[in-house]
Amino acid sequence: MFSEIGQLIFDNEAVAKTSDFTMGIEIEMQRVDENGNLSQEPYPAGAGDEQTNPWITNDFLETMSEVVTPPAAHALDAMHYLFSINNALRSALSPGELLWPLSMPPRLPKDKSKIPLAKMGPKKEAYLKEWLKRHGFSQGTPCGAHINLSIDPHVFDLVLANMSDRFNSKVELQNYLYAKIAQGFLRYRWVITYLFGASPVAEANYFDPGKGPKAPIRSIRQSSHGFGNPFSGDYTNVQRYVDRIEKGVADGKLISDYEFHGAVRFKGNTHLRELPKTGVSYLELRMLDLDPSSSVGIRTNTLRFIRLLASYFIMSPAMNPEEVEKVIARSDKMNEEVSEEHPNDVSKYQANARAFLQSLEMYADRIQLGPEYQEELEDLQDRVENPLTTPSAKLITHLKNGSLEEYAIKRAKRYQQSALQSIRPFKGFENKAKLSANELKQELFKGSWEPDKSKVDK
Repeated sequence: MFSEIGQLIFDNEAVAKTSDFTMGIEIEMQRVDENGNLSQEPYPAGAGDEQTNPWITNDFLETMSEVVTPPAAHALDAMHYLFSINNALRSALSPGELLWPLSMPPRLPKDKSKIPLAKMGPKKEAYLKEWLKRHGFSQGTPCGAHINLSIDPHVFDLVLANMSDRFNSKVELQNYLYAKIAQGFLRYRWVITYLFGASPVAEANYFDPGKGPKAPIRSIRQSSHGFGNPFSGDYTNVQRYVDRIEKGVADGKLISDYEFHGAVRFKGNTHLRELPKTGVSYLELRMLDLDPSSSVGIRTNTLRFIRLLASYFIMSPAMNPEEVEKVIARSDKMNEEVSEEHPNDVSKYQANARAFLQSLEMYADRIQLGPEYQEELEDLQDRVENPLTTPSAKLITHLKNGSLEEYAIKRAKRYQQSALQSIRPFKGFENKAKLSANELKQELFKGSWEPDKSKVDK
C-alpha cells in the first residue's frame, strides 16, 4: 500500500504529520438582491478596500465576492475563520442584499454589457476585459470553493534526513511531493465531481438560446460548460507544468500565466518561471462546487475528506512519469462523463468509485484515523451506492420550471438573517485596509477561541 516514502513515514510513526496539512479556504459568492438579480449596490464599504483587503475581495464581477481565510492547522480552525469572515461580509451588505448560495450564477440580464467587472486596478482590469472578449460573459460567473493545502514541514525534514541520496535539496523534495499530490487529485477528480457536484442547472441567460444541457446534470461548473479556458496543464513535474503554461502564453492560447485555471494549481512564487527553483509551497485545489446546504459554501467533513485524500496520495506509490499525462487525460474524460450524467442516475463509474473509497477506508483504518473520518467515508460510500443522496440529486428536487431561484433565495435569506443575529459582528475591515493574519485572529476572536491551538480536530 505504501510507497518508499510512505513506509518511511509510517515506520517513524509520523503518519499524523501527513494529515496535518495547513489549510486555507477561498469561497466565491455572487451578491444579489431579494428578487434574485445581480446586485446593483456598490461594493460594501464595511468589507474594506476590495483591492487591498486580503480576506474579502472580489473576482471577475464587482458582485462576485470572495472570502479568503488565513492558513489554519486543522479543518475546524479553517471553518471558524471562514464562518467569521463570511459573517463580516454579510454584515457589510446593503439592506436587501444577499449572497447567492449556488455555484451557477442567478439569472443574468440579456444585455450583459452594463454589468461592471471587478475593480482590481488597471492591470487586472485590462486582463479581465481581454478575458471577456475571448470567453464571453457567462463563463466568468460560476463560483466555487478553493482549498489551499501545504504539507507539514516535519514531513520534509524526515524524508530529507533519511533519503538524502534521492533528493538533493528541500526544494526538489517539495516539488516532487506536491506534484505527486496534484497528480492524485487530478486522477480522481471525477470522484470528487460525483460526490460533491452541486450545479445541476443554469439559470436564465447563462447559455445562449439552444445551447447547454437539455436536462439537469451533476455539475455544469465541473463540465466543459462551466468556467474557464480548456487549456490543459502538464503535471508530470513542476518544470513541465511551468513550461506548458509559458508555451500557452507564447502561442496566444493564454492571455498570461494567471489565466491558467486548472483544477489544481502549483503556488509559491509570484513569478511562475522561478517556481521550479524556489519550490512549490502549496497547492490550490479548484474542483469543488459551492455546497448550498452550508451558509459558507463548504462543510467541515468535506475538508476532512480532502485532507484524507492528500495524505493518501503522499503515502501511496507515485505514477510512472511517462504515464502521468495519459492517465490524467483519461481522468479528464471520465470527469466530463460523470459531470454530464443525470444526478439521479447510477454513475457509469460506480464500481471504480466504490473500489477507490474502499482503498481509502483501508488506509484510514491502517493509520488509525478518528471516527469522524470513518463516518465521512461511510456517508460518501452511501452516495456512491445511492445517487439520490448526492448534492445535485437533492437540489433537483427543488426545481420549479427548470430553475432553482426560489430555493436559492430562500436559503440566502435564511443564512443572511442568521448572520445578522450574530452576538458580536466583526467590523474591523471598515477602517483598516490590510489586517495581517495575526491581527485578523485577534480582531475576530479576541481571546474567545484560539485557532491553530484547538485539539478538537487532531
